[in-house]
Amino acid sequence: MSDSRGDAEHPARPKRADARRNEKTLLDAAAALFVTSGVDAPVRDIAAKAGVGVGTIYRHFPTRADLIIAVYRHQVEACAEAGPTLLATSESPHAALRQWIRLFVDFLVTKHGLAAVLHSDDAGFDSLHSYFLDRLVPVCTQLLDAAAEAGEIPGDVEAYQLMRGVGNLCVGADSDPRYDARRLAELLIAGLRQPH
Repeated sequence: MSDSRGDAEHPARPKRADARRNEKTLLDAAAALFVTSGVDAPVRDIAAKAGVGVGTIYRHFPTRADLIIAVYRHQVEACAEAGPTLLATSESPHAALRQWIRLFVDFLVTKHGLAAVLHSDDAGFDSLHSYFLDRLVPVCTQLLDAAAEAGEIPGDVEAYQLMRGVGNLCVGADSDPRYDARRLAELLIAGLRQPH
């Protein structure tokens, strides 16, 4: 008889495709609301945006911290996966970099809220920060290398430095509606462009 608990004799089954889709829908809805309303957005608003009941959210994510951490990881993965796709589909490597930085800015606005929520669990946040760097620095490097090889930007721009600079531009973006971090990040990326 099979057991869904996932012990040594009976490993946990992978989630069904519809369960993965439902979870992705929840995480996309939560991420969108976190960007506009912060990580304290009401669960009922997240449920309404995702088209599910509040109970469904709590079934997937028993605590707000569980939901926020899942959104964080989901957004890191979305950013990581977007880089190669943008390189393959954009009009130029610089355009791909510009679009990727937009995604990164949206992610960072959410991340600042996450930092406040996880303030009491420094070890947990440190592991998430390492995960973030491990997944995103190589993607940014790939985008920068492609733009440099195309002669669109200087070849000495380091991914970590650029990401840190963009991160600094995002500080305060979640608390001041007059401050547009995306616009400043756009100006930064435009400024990298080599004249032709």
